[in-house]
Amino acid sequence: MNAVVFLIMVLRGVSPLLPSPQDAIAFGADYGPLTLNGQWWRLVTSMFVHFGIIHTGLNMWCLWNLGRAAKHLMGRVPYFLAYFVSGIFSSIASVYWHPMGASAGASGAIFGMAGALVSYVYLKKTPSHLTINKKMLGSLGTFIAYNLAFGALPGISNAAHIGGLVMGLAVGAALPAAGAREDERRTRLSVVAIFSVIALVGSAIAAKKLSQDVSEPTSTAHLIPGRTTGEALTQFPLLNAQDSSRSDAQCVHSFKRRFLPALVGIALQFGNDDFAAHFALAGSKQRDDSHRAGK
Repeated sequence: MNAVVFLIMVLRGVSPLLPSPQDAIAFGADYGPLTLNGQWWRLVTSMFVHFGIIHTGLNMWCLWNLGRAAKHLMGRVPYFLAYFVSGIFSSIASVYWHPMGASAGASGAIFGMAGALVSYVYLKKTPSHLTINKKMLGSLGTFIAYNLAFGALPGISNAAHIGGLVMGLAVGAALPAAGAREDERRTRLSVVAIFSVIALVGSAIAAKKLSQDVSEPTSTAHLIPGRTTGEALTQFPLLNAQDSSRSDAQCVHSFKRRFLPALVGIALQFGNDDFAAHFALAGSKQRDDSHRAGK
């Protein structure tokens, strides 16, 4: 879904490298004056909008590793639930903390998956036949700490990261253990889903009431997708509309300063900690056991 949305944006004329704030908002980015004044669907659509191919690629790289782990250890439905609940809550946190910024990206949901895995593994809810590498929690912790530190840079919505992480920790702790009976799992998942919806609706209402000074724009004509010049300052993942008038040279400098450290850091994270290998091993063993059982 993330890749398809990115492709559609490019085919509609949006820059694949440095989209403008207006482009992101036009395709569903989280923007306080619109989101808090009735366009609540942006809390979901913003999870699939990204600021360029590097932003998309980095997030999908993280999601590929964390997503495989979550699916193997928790199951498809718990994974789906944790991803969307964390992502939506991260959007609420971001629009409350930065109401005048255009925020988008899957990083809040990805932080939620990391948090859910930490809770799930720490509370020993994983399948009993899987041997979980002890370094897994350390790798997750390092991943979270590094990206929260990187998120302290200007232009990055750490509110979304922290919001997704906190909700992911809570959902992971509330999910049923893999070894629970099927009827118990379904009941527990239903209860978690209901309470998650209540928490999201309550959080959205609270964000609206606490941000009453954010008024709806009188005109949204300037948000129609189209090409502009000198307005492509891309940030990760928060984009401040007031910065959108910088020159192309400044945009390229901002791109290098913000994205390249992230690329190097994530490469070192997955390379040194062998992060993906821990999860791939668990998935492989699970498939082998299933094969032996004739499933």
